[in-house]
Amino acid sequence: MPDTTETSPGWLSPDDLELARARMPILYVEAVPVRVDESGEVTSIGLLLRIGPDGTVSRTLVSGRVLHHERVRDALLRHLEKDLGPVALPRVPPSLQPFTIAEYFPTQGITPFHDPRQHAVSLAYIVPVSGDCAPRQDALDLEWFSPQEASSAVVQNEMPGGQGVLLKQALAHVGCLP
Repeated sequence: MPDTTETSPGWLSPDDLELARARMPILYVEAVPVRVDESGEVTSIGLLLRIGPDGTVSRTLVSGRVLHHERVRDALLRHLEKDLGPVALPRVPPSLQPFTIAEYFPTQGITPFHDPRQHAVSLAYIVPVSGDCAPRQDALDLEWFSPQEASSAVVQNEMPGGQGVLLKQALAHVGCLP
């Protein structure tokens, strides 16, 4: 029996997480933060600038695990606040139907999505934000791109693990791709 009380339920120790990743798919949420005009048309897309464990700099979407006993809506809001700051003012849709589901595999080539650590299933959402966004945690910066810039080969090539494909799917879903 452990002598300490667990104060953060739902979190796995690094060893337990590695073991779980090796044995089962892990559920994630991903969010494409967008700014919209008065008519609801997407005017810009926010991408985070991060440094990976190997030192490479890349652009990424808001992303993170869903914890044990956590609602998807709560996980989405938690990761949006963690990555964009507490006053981003995200508007999570009333229906939590994702625009797509991305399956990340540790083996490349099964799907366009790759994560060498694990098999992950990610529910992907487009989330309008209207407040002030400031990167937090491990993000270096947050940059806003027009839909045309976000769909460019330059930006797509800066996104690891197939997130560029996911971004293009989001842009197509909201009618921003020609």
